[in-house]
Amino acid sequence: MKRVLRVMLVVVTLPALVAGAQRSSAPDPPMPEPAATFSILGYDPATGEVGGAVQSRVFSVGNGVLTAEAGLGVVATQAIVDVSYGPKGIALLRAGLEPDAIIKAIWDSDPDPNPDNWTKQGRQFAVINGQGKTAVFTGPKATEWAGHLQGKYCTAQGNILAGEPVVHGMIKAFESTTGHLSARLTAALEAGQAAGGDKRGMQSAAILIVGKGQGVWLNNDTVLRLQVDDSPEPIQELRRLVDGWNERRAKGQQRAVK
Repeated sequence: MKRVLRVMLVVVTLPALVAGAQRSSAPDPPMPEPAATFSILGYDPATGEVGGAVQSRVFSVGNGVLTAEAGLGVVATQAIVDVSYGPKGIALLRAGLEPDAIIKAIWDSDPDPNPDNWTKQGRQFAVINGQGKTAVFTGPKATEWAGHLQGKYCTAQGNILAGEPVVHGMIKAFESTTGHLSARLTAALEAGQAAGGDKRGMQSAAILIVGKGQGVWLNNDTVLRLQVDDSPEPIQELRRLVDGWNERRAKGQQRAVK
């Protein structure tokens, strides 16, 4: 039985209290909007490829949500975003940590530098490793609806969504779709949108897939990297690009040089 999990962690330390007391009374600089986002991370055991796809009502969501390294895994960071979570997650995968330990280590070490209007309690991030193991965290202050669901070789997560059916639909689509990992990830985004998606609408989408030596040309681990930065139908445009790439791939035009 799959379950949607919400994890609440509260960490209070004396240094944090002292730092709060010493903060200047000057107003904080304006912060960006939370990345109202839904994403899917997935693994293909037949090829060893691992990747992620994301859609959001923000401009160029692919510019910061997904971080990947072939043979290690993918990290997605969204909601009250700290972009450093991506590289930190990859570094901990490289060090041999399991995804659940990575989630805990990163969140526990977050100094929460702007708790008043960019709190770590609103972070959402997920990790999938090079064997398809997953872990995910949704902070208690991530804007509703926010949550996640893990499946076989995949995890779906989102915030400011129409509701829980969004992540359920994404997992079902990923697990039931056949074909290349790119098609499965895109199908998950389509299912999430069909279930209501981001409550604020659509604007951008992205997909990133990596595999050791599986990219085009020499010494390239990037199987596929696509971004739709600003579109009224970003998932539809992403689907067009993914389908075109798979057609060329079927003809051998996307085969890595050996």
